[in-house]
Amino acid sequence: MPDANVSPLPALPLSVEGASILHQFFRLDWSLWNELTEAERETIVAEARVALEDLATGTDGQTALFTVLGHKGDLLLIHFRNSFEQLGQAEHAVDRLRLRELLEPTTSFLSVIELGLYESTVKLYRALIEQGVEAHSEEWSREVEQTLARQREAMAARLFPEIPNTRFVCFYPMDRRRGDVNNWYTLPLEERQRLMHDHMLAGRRYTGQVKQIISGAIGFDDWEWGVDLFSDDPLVFKKLIYDLRFDPASALYAEFGPFYVGQRLLAADLEQLLTIS
Repeated sequence: MPDANVSPLPALPLSVEGASILHQFFRLDWSLWNELTEAERETIVAEARVALEDLATGTDGQTALFTVLGHKGDLLLIHFRNSFEQLGQAEHAVDRLRLRELLEPTTSFLSVIELGLYESTVKLYRALIEQGVEAHSEEWSREVEQTLARQREAMAARLFPEIPNTRFVCFYPMDRRRGDVNNWYTLPLEERQRLMHDHMLAGRRYTGQVKQIISGAIGFDDWEWGVDLFSDDPLVFKKLIYDLRFDPASALYAEFGPFYVGQRLLAADLEQLLTIS
């Protein structure tokens, strides 16, 4: 007899990927900064301001600068680009600045924007199985790629967005739990689809208050996903994340890394931040 708990559907959900993302966190060496002459500080700030303004408005993507609240760093740079090659160019542009000599990297996160397609996956897999199409056959793969192509076109704006122009950002990495009791990766695809559907509905209660961007980092970084929340009201971060802790997809199957909160800083205001009174 077949195991009733084993899904006939392949386990892997489909997804579409978009912009490449790099988060860079730095701590400023204030001792070295204070030792510089006023002329040296002015030169460094002027150079950094021009470079950051160029990075913020480039045709290949955007870069946003934030001041980090708390002890985990002083500055955060978030780069959205169309490819890893362009991310590397943005990173190297920062490395060439004289200001970079005063910045100590504290951590970074490399990922790509990812939109999960659980509902479309279940619908497609069921239809193909009902048609007698063998999983992972040429016909199966062709139908999957056609579905992905349609989704990429329909979701282009979400896959390659601009960095939201909000006052605050909250970033955190996360994994799906793989414990002996609660293991996300041993759940049937249909169960994961149901959990993600309910999770999405819970998050929609905050539509208009926060912009969420999910990026996938499996194979790129130490955590599986990165979450960016953008809002003009930082209290929304607390309310949203606490609310979703009661959702089974998080309560039973999520592991969270450190949380970072930053306040938007325009390149033109960098001098004010670094001014010694």
